[in-house]
Amino acid sequence: MTTWPEFTAAAPSIAAVFSRRMAATGNLCLLATVRSDGFPRISPIEPRVFEDALWIVGMPGTVKFRDLDRDPRFCLHTATVDSMVGDGDAKLWGIVHDVQDRALQARFADAVFEEIGLDLRGTEFRPFYAADVTGASSVAYLDGHLDVTIWRPGAPERVVRTQ
Repeated sequence: MTTWPEFTAAAPSIAAVFSRRMAATGNLCLLATVRSDGFPRISPIEPRVFEDALWIVGMPGTVKFRDLDRDPRFCLHTATVDSMVGDGDAKLWGIVHDVQDRALQARFADAVFEEIGLDLRGTEFRPFYAADVTGASSVAYLDGHLDVTIWRPGAPERVVRTQ
């Protein structure tokens, strides 16, 4: 599994855009999953970076989590409100792993409470997904050009510039 520090070291430009956009929207992202009929589903989610991992956690029993139970592949896209992407946007894709560690979940709930005041302490999270990032990209509009930065594990970021 790619830890968050490994991802940010290997793809610093994409990680910076992803983190900046998450901070600007209160962690709001769009999660793409695969429905049981094979079509894509897009759902809002507020992922969190905690203890060197990206966590995809939310209300249990939702269809997005049933999708991930069946097919762990995902794409996570930062919320974009500017059609000119002046502040950029980013996408991460990979697979999730359900981590059933009560002590870790308790620390996570404590951190969420300290960060935003949402009291999830004492909650048993099922599922509690850690995201293994297997690829990422970002876009940024710079100096009249759209730069698309792409990353895959084992390779450096590469930039494709469009006119």
